Amino acid sequence: MSQQTASAQKIHTFSRGLALALSLGLSLASAQNARQSTLVIGGDFSDLITLDPGVSYEFSGSLVAGNLYDTLVIYEGNDLKTLKPRLASSWKVTPTPTGSRITFKLRDATFSTGRPVTAADVIYSLTRVIALKTPSSFLLTDVANITAKSLSAPDAKTVVMDIPKTANPNIVLALLTFNVGGVVDAAEAKAHEVKGDFGTAWLKDHSAGSGPFMLNRWDRSAQVALDVNPNAFRKSPNIKRVILRYMTESSVQQSSLNSGEIDVAWNYTPDAFKAAQNNPKLKALKTDTFMLSYLGMNSAKGMPFEDARVREAVRYAIDQDGMIDSLLQGLGRKTQTIIPIGLTGSDPKIYYPNNVAKAKELMKAAGKADGFSVDFLVSTGSCSGGVPCQDLAAKIQADLAKIGIKANIKQMVNSELYTTYRAQKAPLIQADWSPDYPDADGNGTPLSDYAAKSLAWRNGWDNAAASKLAQTAAIETNAPKRLAEYGQLTALLAKDGPFAILYQPYKPVVLQAGISGFNRNANGDVQFEKISKK
Repeated sequence: MSQQTASAQKIHTFSRGLALALSLGLSLASAQNARQSTLVIGGDFSDLITLDPGVSYEFSGSLVAGNLYDTLVIYEGNDLKTLKPRLASSWKVTPTPTGSRITFKLRDATFSTGRPVTAADVIYSLTRVIALKTPSSFLLTDVANITAKSLSAPDAKTVVMDIPKTANPNIVLALLTFNVGGVVDAAEAKAHEVKGDFGTAWLKDHSAGSGPFMLNRWDRSAQVALDVNPNAFRKSPNIKRVILRYMTESSVQQSSLNSGEIDVAWNYTPDAFKAAQNNPKLKALKTDTFMLSYLGMNSAKGMPFEDARVREAVRYAIDQDGMIDSLLQGLGRKTQTIIPIGLTGSDPKIYYPNNVAKAKELMKAAGKADGFSVDFLVSTGSCSGGVPCQDLAAKIQADLAKIGIKANIKQMVNSELYTTYRAQKAPLIQADWSPDYPDADGNGTPLSDYAAKSLAWRNGWDNAAASKLAQTAAIETNAPKRLAEYGQLTALLAKDGPFAILYQPYKPVVLQAGISGFNRNANGDVQFEKISKK
């Protein structure tokens, strides 16, 4: 690049940053300095449907909610085994005749509105999720087994949660770290309530939390802008604004990072990531995940995948090694069961080596020797591990074609894709799943128990034995016994379930060299307040 071209590029980048700052309501003088205290992340955030912490159940929604709202307890950084205090300064679990009781003592904290966080806010936040029957409400109703009557507040700083014997208090504490446990300013939500919606319509694109940031604006399909919350107890000393800019294409992220327009790129391709590892101006982070990339096969009555033999045929047909070695270039690990590597209960067994002949035998036994045609729903942009979704879809399509299954690829933006999936209207889908909390039950219940109305339900798979095993393992406190139960569950799902696990990805994230304090843990959490830039 010539010196003249480089200068022009710098002017272009500065102009865009200045225009953006001005568009967000800053004065000219402050706009000129805003870029230094603004963190800009470019990525595919098209799965964002709502910013309401009790409703959001997408990866981008959880990322944002974790910075807008506080939960009672949390896992900090990469330590995903030790619970730490957040809004609760302390907690105590005591046995009761009917189960157990968790008593939380609240710290002094203030919402972005200036109101103090009270026990009433905590109870309101949890009961609204239960009442609204949100996508994540099963965590409270089916896993924690609580109702509104389970919660009480002896005083403004004390929350009492009564847990029945059918729930494990350790799992309850773990699930409260997810954004379903995000505490909302009850007065603010009630002030914007419309027809008994608990403020959901308003909280979709506004915030009322005590986290280190608050929502400035959400321009759909363009950007999400967060401003520092001056009332937060989690202080952000350097970064005063965070902008998540929609960039679905990896190539756009690469050019924007190279020009300095963005500070963090969320979706590098494997090829670009390798190049970034050798660039001294960048930091290339191969971050761990508990995510699973999988095929969901709708197994409801009358659907092409109703017969378990067809589902097995798909698992034999998928060439995992080629996918991981060629497409991902090592940004993925091979696993075939529903509990990810890194969590207790993960099963390393390879049940399905790539075997096209065996797959054809199963198709014939199921009366599908001539194959069939099916709509194959996939995302636009980048898929897990940084591979372009169209490349991953083409690989899967080619693998399935070898056994007579014609997968008609239909690409959708993530918000549309997951809306269709949640309505049980996806015949075949490539999607990702990460547990809501770092425990085997974070996958066991949603992927196995139809009644939870999560992934098993979305794929029309109702197996009483799997549901019972998931429920039993979730509340088992004897570690060896619990491990054995998850062994039975993973084997059952590997044989009969509606999923073909493709791989467990790493998340390639690339930063400007001047960024420090950035950490994305295996649960997908990033604490923006800990980041600084030079």
